Amino acid sequence: MVAAVIRKGGHIFATQRGYGDFKDWWEFPGGKIEKGETPEEALQREIREELSTEIIINKHLKTVDWDYPNFHLTLHCYLCSLASEEMTLNEHEAARWLDADSLRSVRWLPADEDVIRLIEKILQ
Repeated sequence: MVAAVIRKGGHIFATQRGYGDFKDWWEFPGGKIEKGETPEEALQREIREELSTEIIINKHLKTVDWDYPNFHLTLHCYLCSLASEEMTLNEHEAARWLDADSLRSVRWLPADEDVIRLIEKILQ
C-alpha cells in the first residue's frame, strides 16, 4: 500500500474514508500497489483515481508496518506536493487541509499515528 502526505505550505491534506470497517476515520489518500508497479507509480495512479489530480513525489517519508485485527498492512508514505490545485473527491466522504494545531482534530486510522507524529515535527 502507498499513501500521499500532500503538503501545501503549513498544511497537510487529509481524507475521510467513506466505506469499510473504518468508515468515517481519516487517512492519507493512496491505495494498493498493482502487479508490475513501483510504489511511486502506484501512488501517482491512486491519486489520479481518487482525487483527479497530479502530484509531485518529493521524498519517501516512512514505511509503516501495522497489524490490524484481520490483516497486516505495509504502508509506504511519501511526502508530496500538488502539481495542480484542482482536486475532486472521487472516493472519500470529505477532505481537509490541516495545520500543526488541527492535525489531531480528526480521528486518524491507527496505522497513521506514527506518520502523524513525524508530520507534527515537519510542520513545526
